[in-house]
Amino acid sequence: MKINVVTIFPDFFTAPLGLSIPARAAAAGLVSYNVVDLRDFTYDRHRTVDDTPYGGGPGMVMKPTPFFEAVDAIGATTPIVLMSARGRRFAQADAVRFAAGAELTVLCGHYKDVDQRVADHLATEEMSLGDFVLSGGEPAALAMIDATVRLLPGAMSDHESAFGDSFWERGLSAPSYTRPPEYRGHGVPDVLLSGDHAKIAAWRKAEGDRLTRERHARDSA
Repeated sequence: MKINVVTIFPDFFTAPLGLSIPARAAAAGLVSYNVVDLRDFTYDRHRTVDDTPYGGGPGMVMKPTPFFEAVDAIGATTPIVLMSARGRRFAQADAVRFAAGAELTVLCGHYKDVDQRVADHLATEEMSLGDFVLSGGEPAALAMIDATVRLLPGAMSDHESAFGDSFWERGLSAPSYTRPPEYRGHGVPDVLLSGDHAKIAAWRKAEGDRLTRERHARDSA
């Protein structure tokens, strides 16, 4: 899989993509990262990527030209995702879909906004992490890339563990516990120490369902 990232802060991705599962996946040849500096597609000595908004108002808007030319230069294919507060919320199903593809291109905005023509005529979809605003698209892009890459076959040492994650064709996963069986007076649920795999599976399903209901109730309150 090839992942292209278009950003004005290429260094933002250097350390995170060089660690843990993203790094191991790249070393194994499962994924390659192509981090593109948007400023390489500007034509003034200040390498300007933004301008004042038409109609007035505060803040600066990122210009469409560098984005279009960057995507043209790398020959990107779909999906091309613009990280945007207006976008649909990224979900586990999207990570699964992206991981099944051969290429993913992510466009990172910054400043007040990105010219709408990038969303309308270049990106194939807009995505966000939730109903909040970041200083730029880079943190959101990194989270989306991590969620996708860890699903590539061979990226995780125990790929089966991914199928027990929250949101994998279900709601939340059940809580997890490990040694010691008691710590500072707090014990592990007896069922997990019972060795009865059928009861453990039933407990995990019931706990996952309970937590999912509680989260939905909390989110809708």
